[in-house]
Amino acid sequence: MYWSPDCVEGVVMAINGQFPGPTIRARAGDTLHIELTNKLHTEGVVIHWHGITQKGTPWADGTASISQCVINPGETFVYRFQVDRAGTYFYHGHYGMQRSAGLYGSLIVDVAKGEKEPFHYDGEFDLLLSDWWHSSVHEQGVGLYSKPFRWPGEPKSLLINGRGQYNCSLAAHYSTSSSTSQCKLTGAEQCAPQVLRVLPNKTYRIRVASTTALSALNLAIGNHKMVVVEADGNYIQPFEVDDMDIYSGESYSVLLTTNQAPSNNYWVSVSVRGREPHTPQGLAILNYLPTKASKLPESPPPVAPLWNNYTYSKLFTSKIVALMGSRQPPPTYYRRIVLLNTQNYIKGYTKWAINNISLTLPSTPYLGSIKYGLNGAFDQTSPPDDYPMDYDVMAQAPNQNAIYESGVYMLKLNGTVDVILQNSNALEKNKSEIHPWHLHGHDFWVLGYGEGKFTAKDDRSFNFKNPPLRNTAVIFPYGWTALRFVADNPGVWAFHCHIEPHLHMGMGVVFAEGVHLVGKIPSEALTCGLTAKMFLDNNNH
Repeated sequence: MYWSPDCVEGVVMAINGQFPGPTIRARAGDTLHIELTNKLHTEGVVIHWHGITQKGTPWADGTASISQCVINPGETFVYRFQVDRAGTYFYHGHYGMQRSAGLYGSLIVDVAKGEKEPFHYDGEFDLLLSDWWHSSVHEQGVGLYSKPFRWPGEPKSLLINGRGQYNCSLAAHYSTSSSTSQCKLTGAEQCAPQVLRVLPNKTYRIRVASTTALSALNLAIGNHKMVVVEADGNYIQPFEVDDMDIYSGESYSVLLTTNQAPSNNYWVSVSVRGREPHTPQGLAILNYLPTKASKLPESPPPVAPLWNNYTYSKLFTSKIVALMGSRQPPPTYYRRIVLLNTQNYIKGYTKWAINNISLTLPSTPYLGSIKYGLNGAFDQTSPPDDYPMDYDVMAQAPNQNAIYESGVYMLKLNGTVDVILQNSNALEKNKSEIHPWHLHGHDFWVLGYGEGKFTAKDDRSFNFKNPPLRNTAVIFPYGWTALRFVADNPGVWAFHCHIEPHLHMGMGVVFAEGVHLVGKIPSEALTCGLTAKMFLDNNNH
């Protein structure tokens, strides 16, 4: 539908007439029953429930070509699954680049009745962060698949709960530059800033999730400190910050105490990190009642750390450790998979590859083809567990040829798997990018981060004392990140860079475990490719 997320009208993908989609709230242990009807006239759709492990319901993960067929125009698909753990989650499209088009919303799971959170608060807010372009996702997708490659560019605006401002600023009056004009908004516009109404001397829980297509962000609240208490649905040892980095796919809860002068309002700001920013800050208002929301804060919005100050980002990341008493990782692994992230050319097309393979998804969802033994549905060669040791991760992409494949890492059920994410130089000289990797169906322990090329001796630096459980972890430029998880969830699960264009360009892998134990898959999930043919043949017999 037409909408003006940043005061410029464009087309958004909406749910029930809302952008962002409606917030879904549940309690831990609840079963959600969600009927998704596709009212898009010309394309399929699926929705992924980001951070929900889908134990026992792998067909409800909402990943096109992996857990299900896309839902065709006019069709309804029922997602029915249990939310087993309290936390801050969200949902989004997982087909083509529909997340970039605005197909997302919040999913909040409260503690089960009778349970208590390990921290106290008087009220709460949800902030869903995203980035926004003025070109359609179809146009962006064509550019990514073109030769020569056409990059969609940096976002035009940053959105907080679907609201941002383009070509004008709420904070222009602090600036000496004449290039930006002051936004003249009444508060009723679709792009009017989100207002967080608070009372003085209270504690508020602010749930923050990032569903950006590209941008790493930094969040700050003017004159206020934040205490970080939750990451990706897991409690962490609380620590205090002036501002915090948040990468695409991550979620946090912070506690904020309203201890500033109640006669003023304060900025909530998000700024771009990890890429040279060409996008203005996204702004919302922390409004101390009874002060009017229209009263602008007295000082300019907080200034973010320099975009490429990775030391600052690494320091923040290192402070995230599990709450005392949290589940510990198994002491050993049965299999270690080292995943080298490279940018490559394939026949002149710009792609991302993992161990020299650029992922292409098959027309039959893996969940169906593996369960029913349809071997022709995807490449049967297992992708490599490592990359050649003589590869120089610091040099300008020495190997610029990769291949397209759709193979799967078959994991032993209940086996402990280590994944080492290894970053490298991209095609451009002296350039290595940040990549936030998200795992479906599991949480993993983040055992450590390091610089340069990972070697076996880096095991000695791992944190086994209090590693945090996460579902999304970042690899820093020219660095590595070590993860450990238990493959205890029968199904087929994506593991991929959460930057939308990067996934689109092949930056992902697929894990499968215990698929023979998966119960009866709803036939609506498999009405495409070879599984559709199988159902047809069975019915004909």
